[in-house]
Amino acid sequence: MPASTQTPLPTPGAPPHPSADGSAQQSRRLLDAAAGPLHPVARETLRAAVEVGWADPDRLHAEGRRARSLLDRSREVLAAGLGVRPAEVSFLPSGPAALARAVDGVAYAARHRGARIVASAVEHSAVLVPARAGAARADDPSLLAEVRVDGTGRLDLDAWREALAVPGTVVAALQSANGEVGTRQPLAAARDLSAAHGIPLVVDAMASLGRDDVPTDWDVLVGDARSWGGPPLGVLVVREGVRWQWADARAHVEHGRADVTPWVPLALAAAEAWQQAAASRPDDARTTRALVASIREAASAVPDTQVVGDPDDRLPHVVTFSSLYVDGEAVVGAFDRRGFAVASGSACTSSTLEPSHVLAAMGVLTHGNVRVTLPLPAVSPTVAEDVAAFTTALAPTVAGVRAELGVAGL
Repeated sequence: MPASTQTPLPTPGAPPHPSADGSAQQSRRLLDAAAGPLHPVARETLRAAVEVGWADPDRLHAEGRRARSLLDRSREVLAAGLGVRPAEVSFLPSGPAALARAVDGVAYAARHRGARIVASAVEHSAVLVPARAGAARADDPSLLAEVRVDGTGRLDLDAWREALAVPGTVVAALQSANGEVGTRQPLAAARDLSAAHGIPLVVDAMASLGRDDVPTDWDVLVGDARSWGGPPLGVLVVREGVRWQWADARAHVEHGRADVTPWVPLALAAAEAWQQAAASRPDDARTTRALVASIREAASAVPDTQVVGDPDDRLPHVVTFSSLYVDGEAVVGAFDRRGFAVASGSACTSSTLEPSHVLAAMGVLTHGNVRVTLPLPAVSPTVAEDVAAFTTALAPTVAGVRAELGVAGL
């Protein structure tokens, strides 16, 4: 049998594989941590949990009971951090899956009163895409109201009020803050308006949980453990008393909110990451807020470049800027060649490289956009040095792409 020609998989802590010419690849600077690496303590927890928590927690044997105990403990940790009861917390395979399920459950429970959904125009694709499809299937565009936002990405509350007043509206969906431009949303006012019509508010906190204050104005809350240095795991929280029902529920699986029992090691790692992130969050937020401010300043100094989102009332770790005359894919590639991992396009559909629906809804420049999501300092201890190098490279990189395209000096 011939020897294998496959490239060996990297091991934790191992140096990078050599490049094709035999030289070591340059060090990488992670500035795209929307779905970043595990917190180092959570990584160790995951490894240990694989040994002790592998069993099905629904089994009655000793291994199953141990897994159940570990799963319950993970749920208790998250519930305490969110200020809710453990029975209100469910785990789903991913944040977007939890968000889609959150909306579905509210809509199904109210199906006898209507089917209309109200959401901001900058919501995650897990809300907007299924809602658009449902309206198209019913041949009724009124089943989805995409409420306008202002130039910073913040919800227009007057338009929100009008949309909620339309008969047949049963779901309201709003982010705690936008994961692409960082702008926080007026949750308290938005929930007061939805509550006045008896409409539950689903809050997407995937971008903010673990990095910003925990929202309090919601009826159904959704998070993603990846945002606080955990593994891919969705968190769905339904307040006691909120009408929520999933059509295909199995009552014994995650309080009737999921069809698959979560893998216990993932839940344990998510809980550990939460504890670690919560302990350092105030300091981390101050650190990353200052670093984002330096990126905003550097980007603003580049000719024909627009920094978007609210400069003050925002997430501490997210920033997006757009440069005229170039496309996002080219700029991301140029930064990648310089060793910087950044993103472009919509935060929830970036793999398509389509123009950002968030930026389009804001009425700002959509071409040449670059999104930076800073990692937790514990995940990337060199984040300050990485940002300093990025701000130095920012203007030359954009200028280089423009020169390659023959648009320099326009």
